[in-house]
Amino acid sequence: MKTAFFDFDGVIVDTEPIYDLYWNEMGERYHTGIPNFAAHIKGTTLPSIIKNFFSDRPKAEQEEIIRNATEFEQQMPFPTVPGALEFIQLLKENGVKIGLVTSSDNAKLNRALRLLNLEKTFDTIVSADRITQGKPDPMCYLLAAKDLQKAPEDCLVFEDSFAGIQSGNNAGMRVIGLSTTNPQEAIQDKVYQVIPNFEKVTIEDYKQW
Repeated sequence: MKTAFFDFDGVIVDTEPIYDLYWNEMGERYHTGIPNFAAHIKGTTLPSIIKNFFSDRPKAEQEEIIRNATEFEQQMPFPTVPGALEFIQLLKENGVKIGLVTSSDNAKLNRALRLLNLEKTFDTIVSADRITQGKPDPMCYLLAAKDLQKAPEDCLVFEDSFAGIQSGNNAGMRVIGLSTTNPQEAIQDKVYQVIPNFEKVTIEDYKQW
């Protein structure tokens, strides 16, 4: 069976509404002039956010934004997407190799995996700290496949954001889209199949994919 690669926010944990509130507030606080600022940065790394939207700001202001975001992530909760943890366990029980491929950094990720009891779950983890090009670039997914010595066509990606979906597609992998962040009609032409969450997903579904 194909190797499974999971994004984190919006796929395993339902944190996108929390991020929406935070980053929209930050967009207003730092006068980006971009309505619904959170929608423009979904699935991207913090360094990419600074580079793409705050590169013209003084260094001290950039450092303040990074510091505030890091402190926020060290306090935020991690509600899970329905069925996600059970589905991951189901794959492991059926001998499927699984990887975590996320734009989050290790500081946030280590805390989250500890709180969710997922510290020893994944066969590989690719975080923002391991890459130089964030999603939608395919670097993260190609690195995860290399870690597990798998060809891209033998990998299945679970993603929710436009940047993440494009990253998986650019890597030559089959993408299953979750409509947790964007509505089904917005992503269905970009993925192999759309699911609302993992509650009703069976091992037979996975074999079919």
